[in-house]
Amino acid sequence: MHMGRIIFATGNAGKIREINAIMADTGMEVVSVKDAGIQIDVEENGKTYEENALIKARAAAAVSKDIVMADDSGLEIDYLNGEPGIYSARYLGEDTSYRIKNADLVSRLEGVPDEKRTARFVCAIAAVLPDGRELTVRAAIEGRIGYEEKGANGFGYDPIFYVPEFQKTTAELTETEKNEVSHRGKALRLMKEELKKYENITCQ
Repeated sequence: MHMGRIIFATGNAGKIREINAIMADTGMEVVSVKDAGIQIDVEENGKTYEENALIKARAAAAVSKDIVMADDSGLEIDYLNGEPGIYSARYLGEDTSYRIKNADLVSRLEGVPDEKRTARFVCAIAAVLPDGRELTVRAAIEGRIGYEEKGANGFGYDPIFYVPEFQKTTAELTETEKNEVSHRGKALRLMKEELKKYENITCQ
C-alpha cells in the first residue's frame, strides 16, 4: 500500500518519530507541517479532542494536496473531575514546563490513595483526505497518576502516568512497548485501518 506521504500537523519531533514507527508498514512517510514548509496558526477552541484535531488538520489541508492528519490528546484525572482534559496542553499556561505541570497535578492528589488516582490518556486523530473527506478516531490508555516523575523516554505528562500492567510510567516504557499500548499508538492503528479503506481513492 503506497499513498505518498502524510503531513502531520505537529511541531513535536518526538511525536513524528512515534508516528513514523507505527505507520512504517504503510510505506508512507510522515512529515511535520514544518518539514512540509506549511505554516499554520490555529486556535484550538473545539469542545472535544476530535474538534481540535479537525481544526488543525483542516488548516493544513487547505494549503496541501497530501493526506493531512492531526491529533489532540489529553490527560483525564478522575479525582480532578477529568481535568486537565482537552486543556492539557494549556494547563497552567502553554509555555509552562511539564515539570511544573506534573508537580502541580501530583500535589493536587496529595494523600489520595492508589485506587482513587485513576486516569487515562485520550487521543483523537483526524485525517483530511485530498478529496475533502474527513475521518476521526479515538483511543485511550487507562492508568494511574504516580507520586513523582519517573522515566526519561516520554514527553509531557508521561513521567507521572503509571501503567499498572507494566508497573512503570509511560516515560519508562521502551518505544516498542509505548507504541503498542499508548493512546496515540492505538488511535494511529485505528486510523491506519480507516485509511486502508480509502486506499484506491488516494492513489491517484
